[in-house]
Amino acid sequence: RAEQCIMASTSISKKRKFVADGVFYAELNEFLTRELAEDGYSGVEVRTTVFRTEIIIRATQTQKVLGEKGRRIRELTAVVQKRFNFAEGAVELYAEKVQNRGLCAVAQCESLRYKLLGGLAVRRACYGVVRYVMESEARGCEVIVSGKLRAQRAKAMKFLDGYMLKTGNPSKVYVDTAVRHVKLRQGVLGVRVSIMRPHDPYGKMGPKELQPDVVTILEPKEDIKA
Repeated sequence: RAEQCIMASTSISKKRKFVADGVFYAELNEFLTRELAEDGYSGVEVRTTVFRTEIIIRATQTQKVLGEKGRRIRELTAVVQKRFNFAEGAVELYAEKVQNRGLCAVAQCESLRYKLLGGLAVRRACYGVVRYVMESEARGCEVIVSGKLRAQRAKAMKFLDGYMLKTGNPSKVYVDTAVRHVKLRQGVLGVRVSIMRPHDPYGKMGPKELQPDVVTILEPKEDIKA
């Protein structure tokens, strides 16, 4: 209904509306990724109501995102409002804490990026991330680092643990993936972290829906003799 109101007021086609929403989300996500990288930025959600647009920033360190007495979040709100031509009070930014950062690919990818920038050995940094993810009750984890790791010749290193889906719809539902670029002195490294989340019937730690190949065997009912 909110979408209908927006479309009626601005009178743009549905196709253009979805494209405009996608461009807005992509630019907002890129801006927040650059601005809040050190504060454990883990994604953004945009909710549009009739009266205003709510932007929920997910991060591991919400206190740093809010800033002293909420100063930083107000600054971010002003920047977003000015850039995207929102009316006064038409956009609101909120910070939400990530429940389990071990199951968030973006948080782990940023963590690995800062480890590599700090000069930690690639193998040690990657195994540290994989171990932390698996200790957070993930079903599987995969870390790929490619680029000029030691010698001048570029190569890729892959670190795996647990169970990982690669194809089909369950891979879209269960696997959380993030990619980052690490600018080192010898060149740029590409980092990809994929986390296979566990099934959660409440939908908090992982997806609600079961995998299609999981078979639940029920106990047979006892025969009641007449």
